[in-house]
Amino acid sequence: MHYEIGFDNDMYLRTQSEHIRERISQFGGKLYLEFGGKLFDDNHAARVLPGFEPDSKVKMLLTMKDQAEIVMVINAGDIEKNKVRGDLGITYDLDLLRLIDAFRDIGLYVGSVVITQFDQHQAAAEAFQTKLEALGLRVYRHYAIPNYPYDVEYIVSPEGFGRNDFVETTRPLVVVTAPGPGSGKMATCLSQLYHEHQRGVEAGYAKFETFPIWNLPLKHPVNLAYEAATTDLDDVNMIDPFHLEAYGKTTVNYNRDVENYPLMRTIFESIFGTCPYKSPTDMGVNMAGSCIIDNDAVIHAASKEIVRRWFNAACAYRKGNIDRNIVTKNESIMKQAGQKPENRKVAIAAREKAELTGEPAAAMELCDGRVLTGRTSELLGASSALLLNALKALAGLPDETHLISPSVIQPIQRLKVDLLGGGNPRLHTDEVLIALSVCACTDPNAAAAIAQLPNLKNTEVHSTVLLSQVDESTYKKLGANLTCDPVYQSKKLYHKG
Repeated sequence: MHYEIGFDNDMYLRTQSEHIRERISQFGGKLYLEFGGKLFDDNHAARVLPGFEPDSKVKMLLTMKDQAEIVMVINAGDIEKNKVRGDLGITYDLDLLRLIDAFRDIGLYVGSVVITQFDQHQAAAEAFQTKLEALGLRVYRHYAIPNYPYDVEYIVSPEGFGRNDFVETTRPLVVVTAPGPGSGKMATCLSQLYHEHQRGVEAGYAKFETFPIWNLPLKHPVNLAYEAATTDLDDVNMIDPFHLEAYGKTTVNYNRDVENYPLMRTIFESIFGTCPYKSPTDMGVNMAGSCIIDNDAVIHAASKEIVRRWFNAACAYRKGNIDRNIVTKNESIMKQAGQKPENRKVAIAAREKAELTGEPAAAMELCDGRVLTGRTSELLGASSALLLNALKALAGLPDETHLISPSVIQPIQRLKVDLLGGGNPRLHTDEVLIALSVCACTDPNAAAAIAQLPNLKNTEVHSTVLLSQVDESTYKKLGANLTCDPVYQSKKLYHKG
């Protein structure tokens, strides 16, 4: 498996920022830009568009940082339900704080926070607002509008959008973003357009949604991978019929934008008297499709992601986190892409190792195509053994080399079990890395192995059992693409994360 670049990231940064500046000029100098997907850590885009950097969109904004300010949006219901961001394992309210810190650290201005659906979850929203204001943030309230988005006359009135707080902004580009989907970004933008119009400011609106990529075919693996990533949201890619009618060109959008467009157009017409867009595709400013430089590499990467998404859904169902129908949807998408679970080479290798040893096993495909395995032992779990085996292989060390002496591992096990009351004496991956770092002070082999950690990025990893949260997190931090079979290591009912 050679990691092939299929996406020109420098071209993307350049053309994307130019396109957004053009859209600002189109609306006379004030644009509300709804930012879908992730601004930071867009690892999905990096996986399906090899060459795309996870923080590319933030870097693009940095080229416009003097013009831009960020408005963070969060749904009060997500605060109340402690909704968790799946890829990071933290709640949306904590992720909002994390994102604000991250934006500020790189010099982007965060102007304010909007809490949407405020009146439906008032207690949770009030507590969070108090916390944010104590931290020095400006907070605004937006409320649920009855029969939104269908009763346009009521929505575009003092009792509808007019009831919402007006968010004070000072810069020409207002980026409206959120910790995750369903936060109310679009409604926030439309509410601001209404209030700006009431104040005599003819601001504009545009949408930045990386996926689906509008100028790729409907069933292109990149667009299918987007469907696989959003099966819990019921997103379905479809041809934009409004764009086809207006321009005679076939473009791809997704069902919610296509379904909402007639209402969006009516809302625009109610506010401004006319709608600047003839289709939902017109509203977008995404240039990612124009920066693909190797379609075959992108197809290969996206196809692998579709299979990984099926494994992830199967595991989430096994843990009781999703309904069975989501797994079924992912299976359907996998078939549309001509893929199947058996196409995942590391899954086959891990299962063969498990069958041979009678214990859980794991496998890794390095970026040079080598496939390595790890087995369960008294000292190490399979994922920890695999990590050490991979570092030895990358460092060119013989397989029989002991990077961490049993005399080092055993005291750690006694600490975990005898002193801290743990039930699992085997070292987790993070504990292995700490022990390896200590050994590296005196052992050149351990030092050589530690130096190889960056080369685990973009490797493929599979475990025949569900991993603990700490092992899963370690592999993700290392940049490995991890999947598991939907099987617990024990038959107990309680499984520690």
